[in-house]
Amino acid sequence: MAAESEHVTQNQSIEEITKDQYLTFIIDDEEYAIGIAYIQEIVNNLSITVVPQTPDYVKGIVSLRGDIIPAIDVRCRFHKPEKEFDEQTCIVFVEYQGYQLGLIVDKVKEVMFIEEDFIAPPPSAKLSYYNQFVKSIGQVGDEIRLLLDLDKFLLQD
Repeated sequence: MAAESEHVTQNQSIEEITKDQYLTFIIDDEEYAIGIAYIQEIVNNLSITVVPQTPDYVKGIVSLRGDIIPAIDVRCRFHKPEKEFDEQTCIVFVEYQGYQLGLIVDKVKEVMFIEEDFIAPPPSAKLSYYNQFVKSIGQVGDEIRLLLDLDKFLLQD
């Protein structure tokens, strides 16, 4: 029986294994989440090279094992006040639709399960600028996680 369950595990796709798993991170006092399937790596203290004539939320480019990747400051993308990078500031490297990006966040919190039954669409009212990037809302106990819409976050002006 153990060999049979091991075989099932080996044949599972990445989507099946990572389903309902999210990396949560902090911007100000709010928790956001991205599907773990998009996450490549989390790094802190990485040197960012500034590139002129880019939007203010693009802080520059970073080299990760020879790949040159744009670094986007999520805080700036959300039009929140700038904050000095500190020891908790991280770059979350994601791969989305063939693109690699580094998302600069205030702090990475944890990987958590949010079951599909506990995910709902955001309220229809536009509450603020950065809520336009919220795809859905996950509820874990009494706490709420805002699930990022990578399409809007990366492609919308």
